[in-house]
Amino acid sequence: MRQGPVTPPPAGAGGGTLHSVTSALDVLDCFTTSEDLGVTDVARRLGVAKSTAHRLLSTLSSRGMVERVAATGHYRLGLHLWELGQLVQDREPLRHLALPLLEEVRLRTRQTAHLSIADGPDVVFVERLPSLSGIALLGERHRRVPLHSTSAGKALAAFNADVSRARVAAGFPRLTDRTIASAEAWEDCLADVRRRGSAASDSENLVGLASVAAPVIDTSGVAVAAVSVAGPTSDVIDHLDRHSRVVMIAAARLSQRIGG
Repeated sequence: MRQGPVTPPPAGAGGGTLHSVTSALDVLDCFTTSEDLGVTDVARRLGVAKSTAHRLLSTLSSRGMVERVAATGHYRLGLHLWELGQLVQDREPLRHLALPLLEEVRLRTRQTAHLSIADGPDVVFVERLPSLSGIALLGERHRRVPLHSTSAGKALAAFNADVSRARVAAGFPRLTDRTIASAEAWEDCLADVRRRGSAASDSENLVGLASVAAPVIDTSGVAVAAVSVAGPTSDVIDHLDRHSRVVMIAAARLSQRIGG
C-alpha cells in the first residue's frame, strides 16, 4: 500500500494505460488492512484527488473487483476477486499434493496446519487447516506475513538463498519485542535452522502464538514451500520436539512427491 503521491505515468505510448492499471492495483491493496473504505479514505491513502479515487473505484466495481455497500456508501472487495483467488488456489498443484499430509499433521498435533510459499520478503499461507482444539488465533487476514517473523519463513529462507536475500533487502521491522530485528540475528537463526532441519517461532509475529516448520525441498535442493503447525505458545513450545518431528516427516514426504 502506497502512502505518498502516485508516480506520474511513464512517457511514451501506452504509459497512461499502464499507469491506470497500476493505480487500480494500488486501490485493491488499500483493502489489505481495511474491510471497507470510502472514496476519501482511498484518495488519502493513494495521494490522489477524490475524483480520481471515485473513478478508479467505479471502474473496479463495474468488473466486480470491489462492491459498494449501499448502507454506508463505502466499498469492499468484490466477489469476482474472490472467484479469481479461488482459481489460483484450486490450480496450485503443490496444494493438492499437500492436503492429505496437512490433514495428518493436524490430526497428530491438534494444531493449525499450514502450507506456505515465499513471495518476495513475505511468506504466504496458501493452505490452512484450522486447529481441532477450537482455538482460533489466526484470522483470514493473516495470510501474508513477513518472513522473519514466522517459522515457515525461516524454514524457507534457510534453504533458499533468494528468499533470505529478499528479506534482508526489505529489512527487519519489529512486530513484537521478540521479532528478529537485524541481518546478523537473521543469519544466526538460519544457520541454526539448517543444523536442526526445522524452525520455530514464539510470539515473534503475534504475542502468544508459536509455530514450528520444516522446508519442502525440490530436485535442486532448494526450499519451495514449508509445512508448519501453529497454536498457543504453551501447546506448541511445550511439545516442540514432537511437533518438529511431525512437520519434518510431512515435509520430507511432500518433497518426495514433487521429486525432491
